[in-house]
Amino acid sequence: MAVKYKLYQENRKNSQYQGKWYARAVHDDTVGIDELADIMQANCTVKRADILAVISELVETMKTQLQNSMRVKLDRFGSFKIGLNTSPADSAKDFTPQKNVKRLHVIFQPEVKVDNNGTRTRSFLTGTKLRELNTYNVDKSDDDAGNSGTGGNSGNTDPVMP
Repeated sequence: MAVKYKLYQENRKNSQYQGKWYARAVHDDTVGIDELADIMQANCTVKRADILAVISELVETMKTQLQNSMRVKLDRFGSFKIGLNTSPADSAKDFTPQKNVKRLHVIFQPEVKVDNNGTRTRSFLTGTKLRELNTYNVDKSDDDAGNSGTGGNSGNTDPVMP
């Protein structure tokens, strides 16, 4: 399996990167807790009902802890915390949550491991393979690298992220 991506071209007229190409991750579907529980049950001795109970309680507990201004760390995965989007106030005295806080959001920070050389890696992303989506058309004939063809996987092996 691999993380699929598709190419898109920057087309905003005022962008300094107009005409440049980028990749965006493509998501085929969504996996919910029921599907996760089925997969997890097949991989271990814990029953589906127990897994669902634990995941449901994890969600409730994380919500409560995040709302109590705690950072929630899931070892070998990452940390979650609440962030704020605010508008400015002319002075500290003028700042009020009702007027200046525009929205709350959750920030996820993947766990980072540092090796003996000081190299930082996001542990659960290590070894991720990438594959270009092959069901859309992108003309690569004008590509500076000399690639030609239309969209899709060029036949090369999937690159693996460190």
